[in-house]
Amino acid sequence: MNKPLQVRRMGVVVIGQSPRPAMQAEIAAVLSPGVSIELRGALDGMSRAEIDAIPPVDGADALFTLLPNGDNVRISKKAVEGRANAQLARFKQDGIDVAMLACTGKFPNLTPDGLVILPSAVLHKMVEAVLPKGRLGVFSPLAEQTALIANKWQREGVEVVGITLQPGSDDTSVDDAARAMADKQPDLVVLDCMSYTSANKARVRQHFSGPVILSIAAAARVIEELVS
Repeated sequence: MNKPLQVRRMGVVVIGQSPRPAMQAEIAAVLSPGVSIELRGALDGMSRAEIDAIPPVDGADALFTLLPNGDNVRISKKAVEGRANAQLARFKQDGIDVAMLACTGKFPNLTPDGLVILPSAVLHKMVEAVLPKGRLGVFSPLAEQTALIANKWQREGVEVVGITLQPGSDDTSVDDAARAMADKQPDLVVLDCMSYTSANKARVRQHFSGPVILSIAAAARVIEELVS
């Protein structure tokens, strides 16, 4: 008989660098009190010059992240993948059995050991469950990601419309993006980046009355099921 999981610690690997207190707070808001969140960065230990030396080679390789000082950077998914994998392995070695990669991109070369939540899989299955057909609105951080959004989300019976919204934008920019999305009349909206916040979602809801999925909250709710 399998023993029940006795997990009160969870690991988070961000694709940039730690600390990320705002992201940690968003996750903690979903989890039960008393769950310890240990956050590490795939790029921890790298200098800014080293980070700037790993730009994406094209739109499919592009990732967006905020650095601890608030700077936003575009980095290569391929370069991040191996380092993220190493951090996830370290969590397992440290006795943390449940972890999450804090990115909504797909990482086909990731080989995690143990229970690792990949937000991209969570979001896609959730959207498939609640929107079998209709129009899906997707916010993404980079214009090159928005240009490829149909490749990521398209399926039979679903039309995908995208708007670019950089995490960390001021309220006016969020309002403008939310109004632009509302004009496209989607049936469901996804904030497709882990750096979007509950405050961003609240502002989007001021202009769009339909359902909105916040990626970081959706992924954290799966963590809650595993650790509570």
